[in-house]
Amino acid sequence: MSQLSTSPKYDWRTWFAFLVPSLIGVFLFMTPVSSGEAMTIPIAMMAKAMQVFFADTAQAIITAIICITGAFSLIVSVFKPQVICKVPLLNHLFNVSWIWLLTRLFGTAFVLMTFLGVGPHAITSENTGALVLNDLLPVLFSVFILAGLLLPLLLNFGLLELVGTLLTKVMRPLFGVPGRSAVNCVASWLGDGSVGILMTARQYEDKYYTQREAAVIGTTFSAVSITFCLVVIGQVKLEYLFAPFYLTVCLAGITAAIIVPRLPPLRFKKDLLIDGSEPDANAELVPEGKSLVGHSLDIALAKADKSPGVVGTLKEGVHNALDMVFAVLPVVMAVGTFALIIAEYTPLFQYLGMPFIPFLELLQVPEAEAAAQTIMVGFADMFIPSILAAGTIESDVTRFIIAAMSVTQLIYMSEVGALLLGSKIPVNIVELFVIFILRTLITLPIISLMAHWLVG
Repeated sequence: MSQLSTSPKYDWRTWFAFLVPSLIGVFLFMTPVSSGEAMTIPIAMMAKAMQVFFADTAQAIITAIICITGAFSLIVSVFKPQVICKVPLLNHLFNVSWIWLLTRLFGTAFVLMTFLGVGPHAITSENTGALVLNDLLPVLFSVFILAGLLLPLLLNFGLLELVGTLLTKVMRPLFGVPGRSAVNCVASWLGDGSVGILMTARQYEDKYYTQREAAVIGTTFSAVSITFCLVVIGQVKLEYLFAPFYLTVCLAGITAAIIVPRLPPLRFKKDLLIDGSEPDANAELVPEGKSLVGHSLDIALAKADKSPGVVGTLKEGVHNALDMVFAVLPVVMAVGTFALIIAEYTPLFQYLGMPFIPFLELLQVPEAEAAAQTIMVGFADMFIPSILAAGTIESDVTRFIIAAMSVTQLIYMSEVGALLLGSKIPVNIVELFVIFILRTLITLPIISLMAHWLVG
């Protein structure tokens, strides 16, 4: 497509197929709207309404889904029943490798014990399994269903092709990723980081991203939403500093996005598609005699012209939603609960944080020892550092640093990490931990400098 030198002529139907779904997608996923005192996006408001609707039954539904996933995955792994294996969708959902089978079985055990209130307190407590089941999974459940059903509006009708081609000159030199990844980032920034990961995973499976690009986008551009930033800064009682706080988060996040992809392990990811083939080297070239805008529009319209239509879009949306709900929820339950158990009942994160004490002292961070204990806890869950800071740290500067750090670290196992591990994006838990450390080391000096300047 990129080699065409003349623009094909498209009729009004193609323009309609491009404009209407794309504009609806932009409105749902990328348009800021007021929700009380905060800004959010329509899809997030719909997700909240869905949470309210399922408030009394969400835990039971989620428990049933995770148990079904675990049971059927075990049956398929052991017995290989043809009635399941011959149905592509069912085979995709339940026929998994042994490591994912084990993860799903742990998720099944954890969710059953938590829902029924039986078993070790370390698993079922309000700070571990109950936190994941009652607070996190209902949110993800709503987001997964709505995002799964509606993401085709963004993915299938040319919007990403238009934006991707227009922004390639910016995104490729700065971050080493295609321009279309900017849409992933905006959807995360305005809505929820999980939306960005789901978009990235879907596009990776559809061969729009290489292994390296998918890993970079998933670990770098699934930014924390503005709404959640408000929650974090509110937790440490610094709401009046939201503007400088968010400026600091953006500056540190952009710096990390430029540097981290150029370091191992992301640097060594293969520039191959999911099936091992090489991407089209000329895909981002603008043909001679064509403007960037004209070429972008041609590619977008060509995509819209081949769109699957209403029935095909609905079918893909349902498949997306089922894939997210059945494949990812058990992983989040297993990994999230396990990470929170480590954070709550072992001194592991405290020990891991001790090497940061000299670093924090060098940066002249007040209450450095207490701050160091919160840094590594962010790998388990983004919100825990702010909770600890609010209860144990008195310095406004330090609480500002911890709040900003918890947001810019980005990789936390109770959601983002678990979502990445549950997807086909080629990252493992060791690589995620290394990326977490790199982001911490890169952003901490920036955040500390800004905190001393803006707060101290």
